[in-house]
Amino acid sequence: QVQLVESGGGLVQAGGSLRLSCSASGSIFSINVMGWYRQAPGKQRSLVARIISGGGTNYADSVKGRFTISRDNAKNTVYLQMNSVKPEDTAVYYCNGNIRTTTNWEPYDYWGQGTQVTVSS
Repeated sequence: QVQLVESGGGLVQAGGSLRLSCSASGSIFSINVMGWYRQAPGKQRSLVARIISGGGTNYADSVKGRFTISRDNAKNTVYLQMNSVKPEDTAVYYCNGNIRTTTNWEPYDYWGQGTQVTVSS
């Protein structure tokens, strides 16, 4: 019913920048929260940043001041601008959306397939 598709991952040198995008499509009625999570090898998936429909944001302490999350509600798209990246930012980045569909009023968490970000030192 709902698909989240990420793009923009890749290989970047430490200190560089990368921009991730995630577009949601399908039988969407409304999107409450959209966010980015990441999972490094051997570690649990953890929150990077999230943004609510009104524009409020939360960031992991490790990315504050370096990463910026934004969204285009008209396009059901969320972005993650990653600046001053570090090798420890290397992970698979997953898009998440808390979404109500046209057939289910209860919001549900949908996930993208993940995009690899690798930061070389």
